[in-house]
Amino acid sequence: MHGTMGVIEDVYEDLETDVDFEEFEAAVHDKVEQMGGLADEETAAMLIAHELEDEEVSGVADIDPGMDEVKFLAKVVGVGDLRTFEREGDGDDTDEGNDEDDTDEGRVINVEVADETGQVHISFWDRMAQSVADGELAVGDVLRIKGRPQEGYSGVEVSVDQAEVDEDAEVDVQVQDTYHVDDLSLGLSDVNLQGRVLATDSVRTFDRDDGSEGRVANLTLGDETGRVRVTLWDERADRATELDADTSVEVVDGYVRERDGDLELHVGSRGAVEEIDEDVSYDPETDDIADLELGETADLAGGVIETDPKRTFDRDDGSEGQVRNVRIKDETGDIRVALWGEKADLDIDLADYVVVTDAEIQEGWQDDLEASAGWRATVTVTEPPADAAGTDAGSAAGTGSASNGGGSGSPGLDAFGGDESGETASGSSSDATTTDPSDGETVQFTGTVVQAGNPVVLDDGTETRSVETDADLRLGEEVTVRGPIHDGRIDADEVY
Repeated sequence: MHGTMGVIEDVYEDLETDVDFEEFEAAVHDKVEQMGGLADEETAAMLIAHELEDEEVSGVADIDPGMDEVKFLAKVVGVGDLRTFEREGDGDDTDEGNDEDDTDEGRVINVEVADETGQVHISFWDRMAQSVADGELAVGDVLRIKGRPQEGYSGVEVSVDQAEVDEDAEVDVQVQDTYHVDDLSLGLSDVNLQGRVLATDSVRTFDRDDGSEGRVANLTLGDETGRVRVTLWDERADRATELDADTSVEVVDGYVRERDGDLELHVGSRGAVEEIDEDVSYDPETDDIADLELGETADLAGGVIETDPKRTFDRDDGSEGQVRNVRIKDETGDIRVALWGEKADLDIDLADYVVVTDAEIQEGWQDDLEASAGWRATVTVTEPPADAAGTDAGSAAGTGSASNGGGSGSPGLDAFGGDESGETASGSSSDATTTDPSDGETVQFTGTVVQAGNPVVLDDGTETRSVETDADLRLGEEVTVRGPIHDGRIDADEVY
């Protein structure tokens, strides 16, 4: 009895907790009883200690490579193969297997574990790895794990210091061969997912800390459950330039990371993005244009009723930016959409049906709302949904002009073009001309800041003006300036 009590006391003494010993001891005996004799007092004491440790994370998704040590509960969902390697000995290694030339055969086996929050690789080394390979661990076992997190090949990995099977614990997790977008969770790896390409990106290069050059590009995929941004690294980055929108593909061996609060699916050298014959459906739930509110991020869709030419501007850092405006219309109203960067090069024409996701709703010209399609947004030209009014993109967008946003019936493509009088869908003459103001003339101009600094560049949707001002203006802010104009540049006396 004294020996048993000593074991419980020994575990308790190594435990940093505010729980009294008597409460701890009672919990140990309760654990033994709950397990029906499958664990002795020492094992039960260790299990209770694990539950009380401050560093035990609440779920796999909380594991961070910056942590010194983590303890967590997870279910085994996959066991890899034992691998051996030669490590350099230091002449003082007592591990079995050392040979005369001062080398040591190392052993490692990777195990995939998961809980309700996510999935993570854990690595067993040497004797523990051999035990796993010998069948002492099986898929479905629930483990209490203590280890050291680190940044691994495909996300966070944990190098195991201690692991023990907890036969009493339950972890509700389902392992899937193929995932949908809404199945993804932080920490998942070996993810196979089929989706439709919604948007592609160019390849960008960057310098790594070791001096090598990295390459990265992005895709956006959608399926019947949602959409996800896919990040392609190094040799896989070229796939973003090889795939067209509306192509059905399968991501193989991807892994899930988080960026700015959103989940992303990453593909490294071990993964791939392959075209497939299946037609993956993507039918996003979009917001009615009439219901859009300032400051929200929204998904919208409609027929194109106006297109403007692409315009370029100089940024503060000397680089050149570009933007193009189009106006889309659904059955509830219409809105101008600003296409930034490479999205300005998209082939979008009158009467096309366009889906825009993750657009930021901002205050536009003359107090109208506008949708800004920046780097996080996707813009896809596609067929209108089957339940849209009419049979083509024009009728799917509703009726009436861009300015009135109303009406009924199905005029088809007539809603987007000009009529015999030369009027466009917005009600303005298609051949109207404007006269530039004379030097020294006082003018007033309202627009969105597309370049901050000196000079400020404002854009009102139809023209761009440079402005000399000391006012501290932010990119994307809408302002009105008033002052004399010289050589096409406004010397602002008033900014409001």
